[in-house]
Amino acid sequence: MRSVAKHSARIPAHCVGSDRRRQSKKPKVRAIADRLGTQQKLARDVPERILEVEQIPEEESATAAEENIMIEGDACPINENVVWQTLCQEARGDANSEPALASYLFSTILAHRSLEDALAFVLANKLRSNVLLDSQLLELFSVQYRRDHSLVKMAQADMQAVMDRDPACDKYLQILLFFKGFQAIQAHRVAAALWRQDRKPLAMLLQSRISEIFHVDIHPGATIGEGVMLDHATGVVIGETAVVENNVSILHGVTLGGTGTFDGDRHPKIGSGVVIGAGVTILGNIKVGANSKIGAGSVVLQEIPENSTAVGIPARLVKIGTKAEPSLSMDQVSGLDSLNYNI
Repeated sequence: MRSVAKHSARIPAHCVGSDRRRQSKKPKVRAIADRLGTQQKLARDVPERILEVEQIPEEESATAAEENIMIEGDACPINENVVWQTLCQEARGDANSEPALASYLFSTILAHRSLEDALAFVLANKLRSNVLLDSQLLELFSVQYRRDHSLVKMAQADMQAVMDRDPACDKYLQILLFFKGFQAIQAHRVAAALWRQDRKPLAMLLQSRISEIFHVDIHPGATIGEGVMLDHATGVVIGETAVVENNVSILHGVTLGGTGTFDGDRHPKIGSGVVIGAGVTILGNIKVGANSKIGAGSVVLQEIPENSTAVGIPARLVKIGTKAEPSLSMDQVSGLDSLNYNI
């Protein structure tokens, strides 16, 4: 297999990762390639009642994953065709093992031609209401995905982020259909696209539905990078001028909020590789430096340097100098052994 460095021109500029991963000559394809062979064997045993999907021979799929992968960091997008192929095979396998799901999996996955088609269908059916029809939403999402394919690439990166970081997840199918943090981010990306197109009333309507259905409140003006995971997601609030860079992991109950009544740039800026624990509140136009770790329940009122760990109310620095990206390992406790827990 050719090295990543040799083809650095093919790597998307927006993908972010540590120097160690950038220099790796063997990109991490375990999440797709290793599972692909077993899924294809399972798919060949599925009865004809499930929609047939074009099969990629096992040896060709591994080659495709190695040659076409676009990777710089564990959370970057991989070959889109391989992702979609794997999703279809997982759906066929689950439909075979649980016939009660066959109709559902056909409607959500197997009846579609691409990841963006399936994603548009899933989001439209999640966010529909009595006065906002699923057909209207399906057209809205589909048009935005055709207009800006980077939305699909970011969805792939987010999907891979969940696969790599959440030990409770072992299928791409689960992420697309059942993980509301992933679904909320993808719906937000469309709302943000509408906001940039100056279609603000429609963007706000979509944001309102996202908040109602997923219990995730992200203003359509907020900027969210890729390779972002909202773990559990309930209660996440992100304000209008907040920025979340690439490869960030955020747990439930996190607030990236403003302070005061003035407008303008007033919300936090989260650097790449950061992990934010459950129940954290970060207030004001302050920067949380790249590769930092914010302990659960903390209240952050001042800037946090890069490669640091902060905990407490108000948050204080307890460690400086870590270089690994904690968002990728989801490590929220290492480096805290020396703290005095006596009250």
